[in-house]
Amino acid sequence: MSGPLPPELGKLARLEKLFLFKNRLAGAIPPQWSRLRALQALDLSDNLLAGTIPAGLGDLGNLTMLNLMSNFLSGTIPKAIGALPSLEVLQLWNNSLTGRLPESLGASGRLVRVDVSTNSLSGPIPSGMCIGNRLARLILFDNQFDWTIPASLANCSSLCRVRLESNRLSGEIPVGFGAIRNLTYLDLSSNSLTGGIPADLVASPSLEYINISGNPVGGALPNVSWQAPNLQVFAASKCALGGEVPAFRAAGCSNLYRLELAGNHLTGAIPSDISTCKRLVSLRLQHNQLSGEIPAELAALPSITEIDLSWNELSGVVPPGFANCTTLETFDVSFNHLVTAGSPSASSPGAREGTVRRTAAMWVSAVAVSLAGMVALVVTARWLQWREDGTGARGVGSRGGAGARPNVVVGPWRMTAFQRLDFTADDVARCVEGSDGIIGAGSSGTVYRAKMPNGEVIAVKKLWQPSAQKEGGAQAPEEPPKRKDEADADDGNRSMLAEVEVLGHLRHRNIVRLLGWCTDGEATLLLYEYMPNGSLDELLHGAVCRGKQAGLDWDARHRIAVGVAQGMSYLHHDCVPAVAHRDLKPSNILLDADMEARVADFGVAKALQGAAPMSVVAGSYGYIAPEYTYTLQVDEKSDVYSFGVVLLEILIGRRSVEAEYGEGSNIVDWTRRKVAAGNVMDAAEWADQQTREAVRDEMALALRVALLCTSRCPQERPSMRDVVSMLQEVRRGRKILAPGMAKKQPKIN
Repeated sequence: MSGPLPPELGKLARLEKLFLFKNRLAGAIPPQWSRLRALQALDLSDNLLAGTIPAGLGDLGNLTMLNLMSNFLSGTIPKAIGALPSLEVLQLWNNSLTGRLPESLGASGRLVRVDVSTNSLSGPIPSGMCIGNRLARLILFDNQFDWTIPASLANCSSLCRVRLESNRLSGEIPVGFGAIRNLTYLDLSSNSLTGGIPADLVASPSLEYINISGNPVGGALPNVSWQAPNLQVFAASKCALGGEVPAFRAAGCSNLYRLELAGNHLTGAIPSDISTCKRLVSLRLQHNQLSGEIPAELAALPSITEIDLSWNELSGVVPPGFANCTTLETFDVSFNHLVTAGSPSASSPGAREGTVRRTAAMWVSAVAVSLAGMVALVVTARWLQWREDGTGARGVGSRGGAGARPNVVVGPWRMTAFQRLDFTADDVARCVEGSDGIIGAGSSGTVYRAKMPNGEVIAVKKLWQPSAQKEGGAQAPEEPPKRKDEADADDGNRSMLAEVEVLGHLRHRNIVRLLGWCTDGEATLLLYEYMPNGSLDELLHGAVCRGKQAGLDWDARHRIAVGVAQGMSYLHHDCVPAVAHRDLKPSNILLDADMEARVADFGVAKALQGAAPMSVVAGSYGYIAPEYTYTLQVDEKSDVYSFGVVLLEILIGRRSVEAEYGEGSNIVDWTRRKVAAGNVMDAAEWADQQTREAVRDEMALALRVALLCTSRCPQERPSMRDVVSMLQEVRRGRKILAPGMAKKQPKIN
């Protein structure tokens, strides 16, 4: 919807909830709405609203939720809003608000969530926001708050997520955050905090993420560092830290996967008991004054991907174990005092003999793994080709051959709708009687563009039917007995209809909405909302889309990637039970009128709860995770791998499988080779040669996410929730422009 907000709505004296988010409404918020005295929830987010926030909204005594984020609002936040007696949720992020937060904010004792990030607010953080001890999320990043962090926040036992980064906060980090049992995420980076790191912070029983980078904190790392049992990320780069890196000890860092201490004044040796950090993926200690040798234990870490020890005072040789470290992608030890393994000071006959043996073993292992991988890919390709030639060709043949008119089915059509529809099943059936409306065909059916009598356009998928059957589903006598895979396929059609009931209730902005389905007992028609911009595959690889395109720059590609990730995260983390898509690829990602990505085609999707191994491989060649071809286990990590391949296609502009990659190789192998050679971004055919360096850096960060998703070991792949967070952080510090307007988008909170 577009146009201004109607002032007349202010006359609805009994209105309790008003939701108008995610539209194109413009203009100012009518001051007449201050008469809505019964209003409890107001959500006007994701529109084009401008002007100031009416002070009269502070008179709505029953208001519990006020969402005005992602608009173009300016001016100050009315003081009266802070004094609202029932306010629980205040979300104003991604606007252009100035001034201070109301000093009385939270005085009612009911505040649960505050998010005013990405504005230009200044002054102190109100000290009374957690008076009621209910505040769970405090998100204030990317503003100009310029006071100390209130000590009262460090005593707020209800807090679970605090983001205060990129402000002008000063003073010390209050003691107490580490004792908050619910607090899992704390980001204080890019401020002016001093006074050292509180010991309770690094020994917290609940914190999973701590980032204090970019503050002149000073002091040394507390001796109890790494004792936080749930800590996953600890970032304290450029914090003027001195002293030695504390020992990790046997019970330390059991969940730590990212450790960043770059740009400090750390001295001494790297603790050899870093081997206890079994889940460590990234270690960044560059630009310090570390001495001694590189611990050989680093090479034995099972998941290590990135090690940066450059610009230190390390000596000795690089431990030979790194030659066998198959997970390592980035290894930088430049600008140290290292010697080569063959130098007189580092070499002995025994050492040389051991090196030769290790090198030979490494080459034998590499050849064996390569051969095994090629065999697996060839077997998979043969199986897929057999399946296509066997079952797929027979399905088409039952329609009289290629290009033949589809069977026209008649009978008493029945419709199951998942929302109000202004057309009938017969209206839909008439639209699929010919071939004029066909816009595509896949492994599960033919897709039609269908215009209903009321003018509404929808997409209709007519599912492939099994070969001729007798009444009641008996097999025709002239047909040979069915193979097991054919019976499985028929069972799959029946189970798919059962799953349609579940998928019909999925509601997410990045999932194509299933409107309903029709059947007459023989044919089945699935009804979807129509996506006018086609598929991502057509956009990336269509004939008109080769090379550089003005319509698909980095902003657009990043927005599409985030949209797909959000849709997959919804399936994995927010559905009950969780759903595995199992066939994520560009042709199954559609684009709506605003170029927003929608995940589609749930023909082989499965619920993850209690899922048993499948009888056959599901998915598309080039997107199937390596382990899936032999385990046949339904797993969300397989979807993460497929997303990584899709992200590589979005970044590089090439298909997942091309002859140039070499026999048995795909875009993942090709990209890893290019990364090793240091020129992968030059292979992005669409990228403008004059692209700004900042954009190229963002693309490189997104590439790292793609490589993480396509890790050979499933356990090393991040969850889709983490992928969303990482892709959002890629654009940190820059606004994202939506198509056709200077529309601001939020960062992950």
